[in-house]
Amino acid sequence: MKVFELRERFGLDHLRPAERPDPTPAPREVVVRLRAVSINYRDLLVVQGKYNPKMALPRVPFSDGAGEIEAVGTEVPRWKVGDRVVLPFMPGWREGVLTPEKSASALGGDVDGVLRERMTIAAESLLPIPDHLDFIQAACLPCAGVTAWNGLFEAGALQPGQTVLIQGTGGVSIFGLQLAKAAGARVILISSSDAKLEQARALGADETINYQAEPDWEKRVLTLTSGEGVDVTLEVGGSGTLPRTLKATRCGGRISLIGVLTGLAGDLPIGAILHKMLHVDGIYVGSRAMFADLNRALALHRIVPVVDRVFDFSESVEALRAFQQSAHFGKVAIRLGPE
Repeated sequence: MKVFELRERFGLDHLRPAERPDPTPAPREVVVRLRAVSINYRDLLVVQGKYNPKMALPRVPFSDGAGEIEAVGTEVPRWKVGDRVVLPFMPGWREGVLTPEKSASALGGDVDGVLRERMTIAAESLLPIPDHLDFIQAACLPCAGVTAWNGLFEAGALQPGQTVLIQGTGGVSIFGLQLAKAAGARVILISSSDAKLEQARALGADETINYQAEPDWEKRVLTLTSGEGVDVTLEVGGSGTLPRTLKATRCGGRISLIGVLTGLAGDLPIGAILHKMLHVDGIYVGSRAMFADLNRALALHRIVPVVDRVFDFSESVEALRAFQQSAHFGKVAIRLGPE
């Protein structure tokens, strides 16, 4: 089978096609013929060697994939050949709290990921693709979709009528916008692009702010919330945006810390967290149980992931380079076969 792998060195120039033997399933495994994968910021960091410079090579990167079952093990009662399935980000995290053992199962990290034609996986980890989604749309769910769900509803405890602050227009952010609106929330979204802000308004964003035109965007958020601040923030920026986020979130509000686009290191304004009694939760995707909850919500509201561009499997490196430019709105995906 065909794969893309980092064999000896990190870097986009070293992500290259290769051949590996076709897999066969263990008794409780299935073989999934991957039909689509999507790209997350973590994937770019992995390929660049910034996510874990000590990662063992060779490694097949990327975490998010969807496809159809091609073979089943002898002890797999539920699934059959031809079933459409989506893979969880961490196959070992099915429910409950995250542990180091569950975290180590994350695809495209300590274990090979999905940028390949076929792979084996524990049958109990898989989920069915919602009927209204195709393979490309389903491949956008495992990381970005589940992360947004966790940040809004598990950690964020979002309620109808509350206000959400969303940063940017990448995969997690656009899922957050779609899910928050479906839940009856008011959404304030910030971006540096007027064109993307217009797209966000078309998707339902109630208020938008260009943070380049208004660098003190937290003041505008406070104005829009009568001085109180938002109830829930999806914080994707990291150290560079967190101080402003703390100001923009109401007393007792919740911040789901998801991304590190502006970096990991920085001074943490502990005083603001204490004095406003803020809840700051680190979000590392979510469990299979959360994924199942997300899928039920997607099916109920007929929510379709926003896909900006789709590349062919042979163009995987070009897809990653396009993703690196940050010009996309929503997700960038790769097609591995016919729909």
